[in-house]
Amino acid sequence: MNFTHYDLNTQRAGTRIEITLSAVANVRLMTDVNFTRFKETLKHQFFGGVARKSPLRMTIPETAHWHLVIDTEGLHGLAESSVRVLETAGQPRIQPAR
Repeated sequence: MNFTHYDLNTQRAGTRIEITLSAVANVRLMTDVNFTRFKETLKHQFFGGVARKSPLRMTIPETAHWHLVIDTEGLHGLAESSVRVLETAGQPRIQPAR
């Protein structure tokens, strides 16, 4: 299967990303473990699905190493894509004990 891969590295929960597409495409946001399973065509889990509008914004659900995959499996044509991090979740606020 042909796909475009973006290694987002470790992202904190709450970080927002924006995906720009030139055509309808499958958008799959997955952890490092699930990306390995995806490449091996094994059962895997992801956030996303068929994106029919662009740009698309997604929120990183938990702090982890993330990958974004864009493909047109089951769809017609090819899709050009780009990804950018809109905002990074800030450091957790720690309040001193009183």
